[in-house]
Amino acid sequence: MVGMGMIFDETYRPFFERAHKMGLHERPLGDLDVQLAAVATRTGSRAERYRDAAKDLIHPFDSFAGDGSVERMLHEKLDFACVATPDDRHFDAAKQILEAGVHLLVEKPSVLSLSELDELVAHAEAKGVLAKVVYHKLLDPDHKKLRTLVADDVLQHVNNGYCTLLEPKLISGSQFSEWITGRNPGTYVAVHYIKLIDFTFGGRLKTVTATGQRGLVGEKDGPTWDSVQMRMVYEYDSGREAAFDIHTSWVTPDNFPGYVEQEVQFRFDNGLWNGHSRKRGVECTVEGKTPFDMKISMNNHYNGTFLEPWGERSQRGYGIEVIERFVREVAFVEHGGNADGRDDRLTLMRQLAYNDLAADRQVVAAVQALEAILDRAANGEPNCIARINDDQGGLTLYHPGKAEPEVLYEGLV
Repeated sequence: MVGMGMIFDETYRPFFERAHKMGLHERPLGDLDVQLAAVATRTGSRAERYRDAAKDLIHPFDSFAGDGSVERMLHEKLDFACVATPDDRHFDAAKQILEAGVHLLVEKPSVLSLSELDELVAHAEAKGVLAKVVYHKLLDPDHKKLRTLVADDVLQHVNNGYCTLLEPKLISGSQFSEWITGRNPGTYVAVHYIKLIDFTFGGRLKTVTATGQRGLVGEKDGPTWDSVQMRMVYEYDSGREAAFDIHTSWVTPDNFPGYVEQEVQFRFDNGLWNGHSRKRGVECTVEGKTPFDMKISMNNHYNGTFLEPWGERSQRGYGIEVIERFVREVAFVEHGGNADGRDDRLTLMRQLAYNDLAADRQVVAAVQALEAILDRAANGEPNCIARINDDQGGLTLYHPGKAEPEVLYEGLV
């Protein structure tokens, strides 16, 4: 495990603890023993606190900290490694893992540029291992139902869409304050919806535009963004287009009743889809606890702690399921048949477009475009437009008032 912050605590920790206690079972494979063997962090303090708190809930693991910690961790002869560091640190760790011939699972966004994506995919192919990225919202029951209706042609041709995810100030002010400088909530969470749109509806990404607000998390004219609004335009085989707006923020008041405000709306030729994370759930008010110690509106689908009817304490949800699914994919490659069939099993798992890095090109293109647009805006050049696969290049940035565009990526996206 590389990184042991909030994401580790909410999703990886409960997976590894459950796997340590119960193992995994896959009928063609039998019982699978999955143990957290080693972790790499910047200081080692969180790893030690977790080790002390977890005790026998987790397998004894080695902890490596500071410079070279990932390299030292990889001496443990690992089967797979997970990266849950801040997004601008993903690439270096992921590259080391793949170069070592270890299967990789990296949090979204996998990387911030197409050139980095190319390099990771090439390393994975050369070493014969999986390189996957976490998009847990694709496993949200509502999003799975949306894709089912689209795949079955019940909802026909998306016309436009709107997605929003608003998080409380504690996300930027405390939980992620260590890496917030120069970053934005668009890259951090809009990528969930970029993938949802790209994976669910298909099509060809054509254009990305964006704007945003500053002044609360950082200086009003600095590189740190409070909120971001981006628009993507897709073209489909019919020649028709659809526009998608994604609004993100991490400065919602901490006394907001929900952990996050998540909403999606998609309009089709023959229908309308509306989804809202809080309205689908429950509300609970407890004197002296809500809305700070616990939230009034809770998402029990993503990650929840429960007392099961048979008396067992559990923690489950789609944020944890997506990690378990990856582990099953690794196990299938390595143990799903005889050694002669490994390449075929590897190819089969790489064809899973929901999480394979090679299938993530348009998502990374949108992320790189967003990063570039916000960077230019912070440096006095607002309103740039990114175009994908036009006559000038694979990813090209157009500046208002300038005749020549800036080519961010020459190859075909």
